[in-house]
Amino acid sequence: MSTKLDRISELARESRQVQFLSITHLLTPEALMEAFKSLRKDASAGVDGVVYGEYQMEAEKKIQDLYERVKAKRYRAQPLRRIYIPKEDGKQRPISIPSLDDKILQKATVTLLNAIYEQDFLPCSYGFRPGKSQQQALNEVGRAIRRGPMEWVLEADISGYFDAIVRKKLVEMIERRVKDGSILRLIGKWINVGVIDEGRLLTSETGIGQGQVVSPLLANIYLHYVLDEWFEQEVKPRLRGEAHEVRFADDFILCFQYKEDAERVLEVLRKRFAKYGLTLHPEKTRLLEFGKTAVGKAERLGGKPPETFDFLGFTHIARRNRRGYFTIHVRTMRKRLKRSLKAVADWCKEHRHNTLDEQRKTLNKKLQGHYEYYGRPSNYRSLWKFYRAVRRIWKESLNRRTRGKTVTWEKFERIEARYPLALPRITQAWDW
Repeated sequence: MSTKLDRISELARESRQVQFLSITHLLTPEALMEAFKSLRKDASAGVDGVVYGEYQMEAEKKIQDLYERVKAKRYRAQPLRRIYIPKEDGKQRPISIPSLDDKILQKATVTLLNAIYEQDFLPCSYGFRPGKSQQQALNEVGRAIRRGPMEWVLEADISGYFDAIVRKKLVEMIERRVKDGSILRLIGKWINVGVIDEGRLLTSETGIGQGQVVSPLLANIYLHYVLDEWFEQEVKPRLRGEAHEVRFADDFILCFQYKEDAERVLEVLRKRFAKYGLTLHPEKTRLLEFGKTAVGKAERLGGKPPETFDFLGFTHIARRNRRGYFTIHVRTMRKRLKRSLKAVADWCKEHRHNTLDEQRKTLNKKLQGHYEYYGRPSNYRSLWKFYRAVRRIWKESLNRRTRGKTVTWEKFERIEARYPLALPRITQAWDW
């Protein structure tokens, strides 16, 4: 399988006009088994209620049956199970969970299609790609603004992106590369399948069901053609100055050397997106001055520092370092910090009567996970803020279970000496 995928990648890399007519045969039982093994073992079940451990007991038999159904064109995608998770603005984000059979087949198909599309996707795209990460995208933002002549940032937000994708246009984009009818039929089943929400089967004309294994790849394909290629091949050559894009899934920023370029692009970007069913969020999309010139202007006028912008959970701040050179500092976004602390508080409330050692172990996992993502240079203060807040939450939680016996800070410090919490640490190196 690996050798065949390498050959597909080679063909795709040689020419972007090559179309792949017959690749379904690579969805072998072995490929499906590899896909199954790569899935999260603790993931939620779909409408069939089957979880990883239950499937694993008869995995070979079930996967062989899945393979035979696909081969004989008897495979049917099951409706998605709808759940909701809270968003930072207090609203609910709908997540659509496929059945385990569908997850396995989607995962194997994504591996197959990645061999093609990894040759097409541009360097500006970092989301849900092999070898790419959010940290790399954040590093690229710093490089683009610090090293280049960028002075204006377009902070963009697409309203309800996954639900707004026009399926017909998406399939047309896929057909530019993939002409295998069986693969196209599978994708058609997955994007058109209904959703079970509170016992009702719901269908829609647009969207691809955020939560499916295949959705991130399809979302990347859509924005590759709608935004990335268009910006690189059509927009940038027409601009007066330099410009740069950094995108992670549907989160992206555009950087510009000149304000007039940024304003022109913002105007045409709205029209470009409308053509493909997408809308820029009117309140979360804005153009701001951000760079060396903005810092110098603020210093000369003696006024407020330059505006900040948010990207991938961090607030980006233009300032000078101790040596007087322009740099960018990051802070954990207030909404993200608040959300993380709420998750800790909710866990402490639910597990208040666990042993102290059990609580310490779980809280340390949460702290270390937070440090792993937010532990970027210049964000040390935010890490300590999170750490101190977690200590306070834990103390208050222990205080509520003592039945009138107050846990003073002195007593809590004795507990903490025996069950220490992980201290803040920087986990990401400067890569600017």
